[in-house]
Amino acid sequence: MFTGIIQAIGEVVRLEPRGGDQRIHLQTGKLDLSQAHPGDSIAVNGVCLTAVTLNGTGFAADVSRETLALTTLGQLGAGTRVNLEPALTLATPLGGHLLSGHIDGVGTVLEVREDARSWRLRIHAPGELARYIAHKGSIAVDGISLTVNAVHAALFDLNIVPHTLSETIIGGYRAGTRVNLEVDLIARYLERLLLGERAATGESSGRGLTEDFLRRHGFGG
Repeated sequence: MFTGIIQAIGEVVRLEPRGGDQRIHLQTGKLDLSQAHPGDSIAVNGVCLTAVTLNGTGFAADVSRETLALTTLGQLGAGTRVNLEPALTLATPLGGHLLSGHIDGVGTVLEVREDARSWRLRIHAPGELARYIAHKGSIAVDGISLTVNAVHAALFDLNIVPHTLSETIIGGYRAGTRVNLEVDLIARYLERLLLGERAATGESSGRGLTEDFLRRHGFGG
């Protein structure tokens, strides 16, 4: 599990093809690896990866074909900057929100504009994720815990404060940048729990959590 509070910006050193998938080698910048061990989880742009080797200034991790296909990690090249966060511990302050490091989809930045010292972003999410994105709710973009300012169908807006701009890779976003998205875990579990016994039948497959579904189950007027 992770919190979405990025602890360092790292850099891809090299990508090593391995029988159809890849081993990624990263330099970790100011991330403290003194207590890290092989087998530990580290989120790279929000993707939970397992460190297989560590050298004090970086680590290597294997990336499966599925992860390469379903996240933006397949687009990385040597020199690409990435967000890094180690897995949380019982002593970790939960400053963001709970994240699994399992990416739900890839979105596209549509607009970047300055607003005083902050930036405003508009991102297009895959349609199947739209129902999980709520005004003032939480979402992770490349592993960064952020608050949704507004939602318009599958589009959502974010306000990025100066600290986040300087401590993450968001400062390099431009229109067209593709980003990893992880929706709020609570929304996903709530949808499943509300299905009750129907969850085992597949009857609701493809419907999702809709206003009509909530009304039929006693929510709303």
